[in-house]
Amino acid sequence: MKISLDWLSDYVETFLSADQIAEILSDLGFPCESMEKLAGDMVIDLEITSNRGDCLSYIGIARELAAATGAQLKTPKVELDESDKDVTEFAGVEIIEPDLCGRYTARIIEGVKIGPSPDWLVKRLEAVGLHTVNNVVDATNYAMMETGQPPHAFDYAKITDGKIIVRKAAAGERIVSIDGTTCDLNPDMLVIADPGGPVGIAGVMGGLDTEVGEATTTILLEDAYFNPVSIRTTSRKLVLPSDAAFRFERIVDIERVDWASRRTAQLITQLAGGKVAKGVVDIYPGRPTQKEVTLRLSRLNMLLGIEIPPEQAIKILSALCFEPRLEDDSIVCSVPSWRSDVYREIDLIEEVARVHGFNKIPTERKIKIEVVPVDTRQKLAQSIGTYLNGCGFYETINVTFVDDSASELFKQAEVNEHLAVKDESRKSANLLRQSLIGSLLGVLKTNLNAKNLPCRIFELADTFVPLGKEEALPLEKTKLSLVCDSDLRDLRGVIEGLFKSIDRDARTVFTLSDISWAQTGAQIEVNGELIGSAGIVSQAVKEKFDFKELTPVAAELDFERLSALQRGAVKVKPIPRFPAIERDLSIIVDENISWSDIEEAVKSKATGELENIQFVGIYRGKGIPSGRKSVTLSARFRDEDGTLTHEMVDRFQSFIVESLAASVGAELRTV
Repeated sequence: MKISLDWLSDYVETFLSADQIAEILSDLGFPCESMEKLAGDMVIDLEITSNRGDCLSYIGIARELAAATGAQLKTPKVELDESDKDVTEFAGVEIIEPDLCGRYTARIIEGVKIGPSPDWLVKRLEAVGLHTVNNVVDATNYAMMETGQPPHAFDYAKITDGKIIVRKAAAGERIVSIDGTTCDLNPDMLVIADPGGPVGIAGVMGGLDTEVGEATTTILLEDAYFNPVSIRTTSRKLVLPSDAAFRFERIVDIERVDWASRRTAQLITQLAGGKVAKGVVDIYPGRPTQKEVTLRLSRLNMLLGIEIPPEQAIKILSALCFEPRLEDDSIVCSVPSWRSDVYREIDLIEEVARVHGFNKIPTERKIKIEVVPVDTRQKLAQSIGTYLNGCGFYETINVTFVDDSASELFKQAEVNEHLAVKDESRKSANLLRQSLIGSLLGVLKTNLNAKNLPCRIFELADTFVPLGKEEALPLEKTKLSLVCDSDLRDLRGVIEGLFKSIDRDARTVFTLSDISWAQTGAQIEVNGELIGSAGIVSQAVKEKFDFKELTPVAAELDFERLSALQRGAVKVKPIPRFPAIERDLSIIVDENISWSDIEEAVKSKATGELENIQFVGIYRGKGIPSGRKSVTLSARFRDEDGTLTHEMVDRFQSFIVESLAASVGAELRTV
């Protein structure tokens, strides 16, 4: 923003040189980009950060400079010579979209005479890069630069019935802006309309049909507050930048809208004559409450590393209009309406620090850096990533949002709500994930389209589940999800191996269960505790992601419960001294018999020499009766004290076969 020092002196008198003023403002957080010398004036170009919309005005910059130098801030005195006619005789305002227009004021000025602006005004506007149009338009631009509040002047005679309606545009509506641009509007855009149609694009630019011209004698003056996101979105969609939109995007002061309107009306009557109708149409749907923020002096001194006396901190905050009051070891501040960037204690600490001077914070020639070891959580995440990489899985990082259909497919059964962000920022996918599986299936689909198969992927990230209570924070859990294009048996092996890599004694059980997103699903328990689920995705999920010839499998695990499996140091066993004997058994069982039933039957009668039992495969076909299946398992036997004989293993095997026959009705299959 360009600042004319001649113009700035109307609001604060410092008797400092241009270089000194530029240095002070740079220290306050407004770096000087350049300086330009004009006839009898100096113009400083300042960089204003996007959170300091209050400093896109001369009064805002003067307030900062006054706080830093101790000079007196001078704001214009506003006195209006009003006529006997009431403004309500001329104008009415209706706000249909109060979420997008928080306040709208309208004033009527009769008897204006349009003409050129005086030289002093032209000089000031041109110094900051604004072109003059006529005395009324120039007065509105001058007021915008002075107050930071962009006003707009309509030719009242061209406003149907004097009625202003703040609404969203209708589909197919069109308006020609003041700069001659034909704008095709859509229903997401906020417009200023009269009963006949749009007369301006709210917060961006007025319409050509209602602009002030030589024949104008009566002005309808608008000053308002518009939603910053709405203005930014509209301005960019229409490719229609303006000084007004630039300020509305960075939040204007809703409380001082009426004061800014009176100041603009005063300037117009001074430059173009006329009289202001008595009163103002001021529609203010929801007045915000004033924020209060508390600053602990102990916290201030600890963070800055220096002692700032309470009276000094209070003096600085008073100069910045925070109305501080000392309460015990704290300073309670009422945040002024123009400081939308201040809402936390740390914001007040920054205010004190930058005015006090960052250069007063001592520095040392040497700095100390303490190396913090990787915590347990990070170690586990790294360990899981290394293990899964070894199993052929690649890690993915996805956005936290999904669309409606994906969220419905993977929501928790007992939850009927979804957390969402407003659709201004995300139109098609604005719901926070309750599960990571939907995002991973999207990644799998992308790889499938690129013919990049086989594809095994995983993600470790947070999920968000609403608790259903008003103002309650969501349940935020870290999940580990896996998706691959192989079968469920392969995925189960990976998961069991993962648990074993964390806890070598982990006992994993897959129990058949109904999972909302799976045609065949299982709950996963480790050491008797539920830790997640796995399954083959359902037909509805396949249709959502257009998997025609592929049926992915997926799993989702609770990362916090994985952390609980860690048991400290791993104990190493010596290499066995004696060899093992392995036996493969093929048994015929009913279709409804699960592997867990078979495993339990084997272990219930097995001797201590049984070292391991492993699933090999399933066969259905020739030689197997209908409704039954052949399951092959492998059993490994070993004696820690001597070498086993085949006769001994035959006896162990017979015990197992008897147990299988009694428990699951198994028959030994012979070729």
